[in-house]
Amino acid sequence: MERKLKIKVCGMKFAENREQVEQLGVDLLGYIFYEPSKRFVGDDPDAGLFYAAKPKVAVFVDENAFEILALTKNFDFEYVQLHGKENPKTCGMLKKQGLKIIKAFSVDDSFKFETTQAFEKDVDYFLFDTKTKLHGGSGKKFNWEILNKYTGHRPFFLSGGIGPGDVSEIKKIDHPKLTGVDLNSGFEDEPGIKNIEKLKQFIEELQ
Repeated sequence: MERKLKIKVCGMKFAENREQVEQLGVDLLGYIFYEPSKRFVGDDPDAGLFYAAKPKVAVFVDENAFEILALTKNFDFEYVQLHGKENPKTCGMLKKQGLKIIKAFSVDDSFKFETTQAFEKDVDYFLFDTKTKLHGGSGKKFNWEILNKYTGHRPFFLSGGIGPGDVSEIKKIDHPKLTGVDLNSGFEDEPGIKNIEKLKQFIEELQ
C-alpha cells in the first residue's frame, strides 16, 4: 500500500491535548456528542476545545437531526459521523445542508457489507468499527480480512482497536477504498487524553 492514509483522531476532550494532537499533522479531529461515552465532550466543554484549525468531526449516536444541525453550526463542524441506526434519509438531509457525512457500521464476522449500499449516494465516507455493546472506543479489533468483501464505491476509514503496534498490518491491507484510519482508545493515557509520543511514532511509521 503506497498511498498516504488520512489520520483521524477521535475522542478529543481537552483543549490543551487537542492542540498537541493537531500539531502532529493529523487530518481530522473527532469530538463525541454521545453522553454515555467516556469521551463525551461534556455539557460544559473545555474553553478552546473546538478552536481547531484542522477539520472537525462531530460524532453522534441516533441524535435528532435538528440537534445535529444546531450543534454543528454552533461549533463550526465540517463533518458529521453517525454511529447509530440512522437511515439514508437522515444522512442525505444532513449532507444537503453542506455537511460531509461519515456513516459508521459495527462489523463482526457475520456483517453483510451489502448493508452499506443503501447509503452510497447520501454519505462521503463509511467507517468500519468493531461490533460491541457500546458504540466505539472498545479497544477491540474485528477481522480485517473481511474488508475484502466490501465492493462499494465509497471510501472508508478503518476503526476499532487500532494501536501503536499495528502499522505493519495496516500496510498489508490492499483495499482500493481504504482512505484512512481512526485512532482512539489505543493511544490514550486515560479516556479523552491522547498519548502524544505514541501518536507521533505511529503517524511517522504509517506515512
